[in-house]
Amino acid sequence: MRRLALVLLAGLGCACSSSKPATSQQDSTPDAGALYPPAVGVPGCTLYGVPRKTGEVPVELAELSGLAASARHPGVFWAHNDSDNAFRVYAVEDSGKIRATLTLTGSTPRDIEDIAVGPCEPRADAPPCLYLADIGDNFQKREQVRVFRVPEPEQLVDATLPVEALAFTYPDTPHNAESLLIDARTGRLAVITKTPDSLGDVYALDGLGPNERVKARKLGTLRAPQDVDRLTTGADLNPSGERLLLRTYTRVWEVRRAQAKSLEELIAGEVAEVPGASQAQSEAVTFTPGGRGYLLGSEFTGQPLYRTDCR
Repeated sequence: MRRLALVLLAGLGCACSSSKPATSQQDSTPDAGALYPPAVGVPGCTLYGVPRKTGEVPVELAELSGLAASARHPGVFWAHNDSDNAFRVYAVEDSGKIRATLTLTGSTPRDIEDIAVGPCEPRADAPPCLYLADIGDNFQKREQVRVFRVPEPEQLVDATLPVEALAFTYPDTPHNAESLLIDARTGRLAVITKTPDSLGDVYALDGLGPNERVKARKLGTLRAPQDVDRLTTGADLNPSGERLLLRTYTRVWEVRRAQAKSLEELIAGEVAEVPGASQAQSEAVTFTPGGRGYLLGSEFTGQPLYRTDCR
């Protein structure tokens, strides 16, 4: 969140000073995608191109914290603000144009940090739902955190919809987290913690239900090469299950593993940097429909939205 970003970044400045500048080359060089390791043997782009500005963050999303591509509406992304804002989700284009506003009821969130779109039930052919992760915990004191679930509307119109609250706890101590992902093949949910020690610990949320409080299960820890980066602020799992995007304040990373059948297998794969873009408060990332590109979002009205497609 914005309140801690400057403090955390100041403490990490020395640790990251020897690595590549975040975006100066990739914004100006037509072949910027060639500066990054190619993805071989996994669905999607072998090399990504240069991020290009497609629009700006609208005033309604001044604290934009999460983005997720719609499963029902081509060209639409679902977006939300983080803490201390109305319980709403917005359908937006990559230009920043708002197409619809969903007002959510049935619970009071504390700090929603990410959103994912995936099956409402643990099967690939289930209708799609929106999942909002109320998992922010800067002071690591929350005894339980939640994911809110609501069916994705079939029509893009303003509406008021009730949510289901799916509660969980961690197996050890409370954690701050800003990243949610869902496996489109199985409907399995997971969160990635936000930690200054790594790109985060991955916790599976198996067995979530509206009348249950499940215990998350730690699957492993993600690390950047040579530990040059940390503090993951957003994530998204490719529909293939063989790629995972991670957003930090300064970079974008992709975890890759060919023929990964599960999150456990995927997070043991290669962690490679992919093209990013300079934004004031980098907190949102999502694959575009089909999983062959991604959209980057930031807090603050008027900040650019960047889309990266295949080279």
